Amino acid sequence: MTHKERIKELLEASPDGTVTAEQVTAAGLHRSILRELVENGEIYRFGRGLYVRSDAWEDDFYLLQRKYGRGIYSHDTALYLLGYSDRTPAQYTMTFPKGYNSPSLKQESIIVKRVVPENYSFGVIELQSPCGNPIRVYDLERTLCDILRGSGSDIQIVGAAMKKYAASKEKNIHRLMRYAAQLRVKPKVLRYMEILL
Repeated sequence: MTHKERIKELLEASPDGTVTAEQVTAAGLHRSILRELVENGEIYRFGRGLYVRSDAWEDDFYLLQRKYGRGIYSHDTALYLLGYSDRTPAQYTMTFPKGYNSPSLKQESIIVKRVVPENYSFGVIELQSPCGNPIRVYDLERTLCDILRGSGSDIQIVGAAMKKYAASKEKNIHRLMRYAAQLRVKPKVLRYMEILL
C-alpha cells in the first residue's frame, strides 16, 4: 500500500472527512504527501494542520471548532444553534479564554469574545451542528446572560429570546440566576424576568 493510499484510508475512516497532519505523522507517514493531495485537488487545507476531503460536505461550524479547539460558540451564534433565533448569523461568534491568541483568528470571519478563565468553561454543552457533527456551545442560560452582558446583540433578538425562554417549559430560572450573579448581569436578568413572568 502506498503512502497516498494510507492517507486516503485515514480519510475514509474519518466520519467527518477530515485528517490532521498530526494523524498522518502518527501513522508513520510524511506530511509532504498531504501537499501532493492538495495539489491534485483530492483534499483541501482548511487551516493549519487540518485537511478535508474535497467531496466532503463542508460543515463550517464543525470545521471552525476543529481549527480553534478552545473556541465555544456563544452569543447570537449560540442562540441560533439552540433554536432561539431564526436569523442565521452573518459572522459566527466564539468565546475564548483570556490570553488565548492565535494569529490566524484575525483572518477568520468570526467575532471573537474573551472571558476570564473562571467564566470560560461553565455552561458548556455539546450539540449537533446543522450538518450533524458534534460542536460545543454555551447552554441557553449562559447565552442569555452573555447577550445581556455585552454590547453588539440586536435588541429585537434579545427581546424575542428572553420572551421565548420565559414561555418555555425547559427554563431553569435557578441556573439562570446563578449564571447572572457570576457574570454580573443579575439586575438586567431580573428586569426582563419581572416583565415576562
